[in-house]
Amino acid sequence: MPYNTTAIPPRKEVTGQTQLPLTRVKKIIAQDPDIQVCSNNAAFVITLATEMFVQYLAEQAQEKTKLERKPRRNIQYKDIANAVAHQDNLEFLEDVVPKTTSYKDVKGKAAAARTRIKGGDKPSGDQPERGMPNGKKHKVAANGAGSSPDGGVQRSRILSTSDAGDPNAQLEAEAEAVVARRGGNNDGDVDMTG
Repeated sequence: MPYNTTAIPPRKEVTGQTQLPLTRVKKIIAQDPDIQVCSNNAAFVITLATEMFVQYLAEQAQEKTKLERKPRRNIQYKDIANAVAHQDNLEFLEDVVPKTTSYKDVKGKAAAARTRIKGGDKPSGDQPERGMPNGKKHKVAANGAGSSPDGGVQRSRILSTSDAGDPNAQLEAEAEAVVARRGGNNDGDVDMTG
């Protein structure tokens, strides 16, 4: 027997009730350590706002579904991800609802990263210049390590993480390189004595 796939239209009249369970929303609000007390009216308004947001997100995803070559009636994850990627006011959800990638693409990127880390992607001919965190440029040696302005040799991990664009990983790699230059065996703790 086929499923009933007809959409349930949103209510037009005000009934004083919400579609989402109000008690569950109150429990979610209570989990926030910044909120000590939340009145019933505030929880009701938050629940209504959540319903309106979910309805808007579903409408935007449905619009993306209609724009496909073969339009569908059902909304899929990729439709929501496309709506988030193409709507400016849904941009804040890009980390929560990322666009999907095929397994083949992920596997190819992982293989390329492994070869780059193992030294399979060595520069040929002219050594390219790489940017330092302080804005200065330095040459990259054939083995992937570059000389820093203070005369020390950086590890290739710093260069590979600086390509990734993740500032946290770059800072961690630079901190490890400083510890390695000093000859210390640091487990990641910072010595604040001096």
